[in-house]
Amino acid sequence: MTQTPVPPAAGCPRLTTADGAPIAEQQALTAGPRGPVLLQDVALLEQMQHFNRERIPERVVHAKGSGAYGTFTVTGDITKYSRARIFEKVGKRTDLFLRFSTVAGERGAADAERDVRGFAIKFYTEDGNWDLVGNNTPVFFVRDPYKFQNFIHTQKRHPQTNMRDMDMQWDFWSLCPESLHQVTILFSDRGIPASYRHLHGFGSHTYSLVSATGERTWCKFHFKSMQGIRNLTDDEAAALIGRDRESHQRDLYEAIARREFPKWRVCIQVMSAAQARTFRWNPFDLTKVWPHGEFPLIEVGVMELNRNPENYFAEVEQAAFKPGAFVPGIGPSPDRMLQARLMSYADTHLHRLGVNHHQIPVNRPRCPVMNYMRDGRQADAANSGGRPNYWPNSLAGTPMPDPSVRDPAWDLGATVVDRYDSTVDHDDFTQAGNLYRLFDDGHRERLAQRIAGVLGQARREVRLRQLCHFFRADEDYGRRVARHLGIDDVQSILTEIKPRETSRV
Repeated sequence: MTQTPVPPAAGCPRLTTADGAPIAEQQALTAGPRGPVLLQDVALLEQMQHFNRERIPERVVHAKGSGAYGTFTVTGDITKYSRARIFEKVGKRTDLFLRFSTVAGERGAADAERDVRGFAIKFYTEDGNWDLVGNNTPVFFVRDPYKFQNFIHTQKRHPQTNMRDMDMQWDFWSLCPESLHQVTILFSDRGIPASYRHLHGFGSHTYSLVSATGERTWCKFHFKSMQGIRNLTDDEAAALIGRDRESHQRDLYEAIARREFPKWRVCIQVMSAAQARTFRWNPFDLTKVWPHGEFPLIEVGVMELNRNPENYFAEVEQAAFKPGAFVPGIGPSPDRMLQARLMSYADTHLHRLGVNHHQIPVNRPRCPVMNYMRDGRQADAANSGGRPNYWPNSLAGTPMPDPSVRDPAWDLGATVVDRYDSTVDHDDFTQAGNLYRLFDDGHRERLAQRIAGVLGQARREVRLRQLCHFFRADEDYGRRVARHLGIDDVQSILTEIKPRETSRV
């Protein structure tokens, strides 16, 4: 006997299939009380089929993340540098979505691990979406895109053991001395932020700003936490992970729910084309910073996060950030890593989310979208209807190019196309050494102890090779790490590196 159906309570919506048909009961349709399930129970089939497909591929990097909506408000006039309408007047407000993340861990990784943090922002401007895809560090491990995928492999699992492997990680870093600056930051006291609210963000790459007169200026973006900087020690992080693997997400969500809206002061550094041509190192090198004494921060505005997502999967997991999403007045630079990311990020979204990922609400621009791209999985005809899907055409009212937003030409001089060695004529040690010398004695000791704790798991030849880099940056840096590794004969290392010392720029 079947139970007497109970009608929905007053005010409750009816349960339906994906096609909108009402569902009578949430019990399987069977041939008798002990009989098999019938194939005609299409609502059950739909539920099982959807469940089997409701996981999309996770991001290869930045898989674990948290997000929130907010606003950017202009507080400083930079219209002499950029014609981008987002900056057009003081007081102007633009909606945005920001996703924080860890880099190396999978989707189930703990928030409070020692790792770089992703800091990706989507600004919904009237000229389209501008995506700024950065990190909580101003530099990165490599400068050549050929090395990026290989570097990420070292941060993932060993192909045989399926475990993180310190020898694999340090073998790569020791063979790529340009990583030393970022390694020093990662193992410093700022390597484990206490929360997403208490870290700085950086565009990291060099970008270009274009003024209304067509003048190009090189630029770096900075986001300074107005909550201050807070970090965890290794012991604090381990204890926190034991209690709560979602500590950063919980902190961000609950702070916004309490209306304690986190804010960041948005600043830029600018460098003229003439300064870039004569600067003492490559200003487009992602492993380097620009000295603030020579290129001081210029305040642009304030970013505030003030609304939590309603659905994590739809809004955070499906958020797609592309370094190539520029608007008139903001553009790329010759940064090799940035140039590669212009393609790579868009390509991964095509794989994860499909060709129409830009139509997902969190990714959808807040301005009209008019083009001749059609069809594909999950296509939405809201902005195209029956209009033509080809160009040029002679029909009235169809989208046309706007020459006024054209960027000025790049003057690259007498350029010769070749595969230039990204390891030649680079000083990979001065900035790492300068950073080390900024730390107090206690910080230096903790840094050396942390590095030795993981470097000690690598082969001896890897340990010695990496030690040479520490000595090149600062002799005290090398001696401290060597002491924690139990290596007493540092004189042989110093003798080895002296004749091969990399020239300082």
